[in-house]
Amino acid sequence: MTDETLSGYRQSIDNIDAALVFLLAERFKVTQAVGRYKAATDLPAADPNREEMQITRLRGLAKDANLDPEFSEKFLRFIIDEVIRHHEKFASEA
Repeated sequence: MTDETLSGYRQSIDNIDAALVFLLAERFKVTQAVGRYKAATDLPAADPNREEMQITRLRGLAKDANLDPEFSEKFLRFIIDEVIRHHEKFASEA
């Protein structure tokens, strides 16, 4: 027994999830280049001012998109923490 409506929704969800994976891969490719640059130029791994600006900006975008700003901040903080971890690794290897 197949529910065509549910299958259609699930296919859209699968497509969105795939797009998210590719977007994250591209984002981390760029942030890793930033981390290597920071390590080579002796810049700190973290930039709290930049992080706060991004969080504020993305919370506003989330509100505009009818997405819970708390969720968007948690998601972004998770990504930022991972980026900083990569940057610290590059710094320790430099």
